[in-house]
Amino acid sequence: MTDGGYPEGPLGPDEITAESPFTLPGFFDALSDADLLAAECNDCDAVLVPPRPACHACGSRQVSISEQPRTGTVYSYTEVRRPPTAFEDLAPLTIAVVELDSGARLTGRVDAAYDDIEIGTPVELTVRSPDVEEEAMLSYEREWPLHVFETRD
Repeated sequence: MTDGGYPEGPLGPDEITAESPFTLPGFFDALSDADLLAAECNDCDAVLVPPRPACHACGSRQVSISEQPRTGTVYSYTEVRRPPTAFEDLAPLTIAVVELDSGARLTGRVDAAYDDIEIGTPVELTVRSPDVEEEAMLSYEREWPLHVFETRD
């Protein structure tokens, strides 16, 4: 176990349950509690957000869970003008890949107009209740919080 009480890899199949932070439900459960978690590879130092039980960079299963900063900068971004029907009322959406201050990258919506963002814009992650119609979500996603980046000075 890590200092945060999370299991370290390598993990067996019986250790990766829906509640495990190495799964999307476990990741979003932690996010609901205001914890942004990542898996850190003990072999190559890659940081994986959301966490996975194996490193995508080197294939190692020697990973451990760590909390991540909520602050970072826009690494890349785009505007979605024609989202799926359930998200029409939110259009246009600014979506960005954010490089967190730890070096990990996380994709999410930015609560700002496309023209107000540029590469390097400082942002901070906020956690919100879902603001789209429930029928747009899969049944297991209805309790998952949304992560939205807000610009900061």
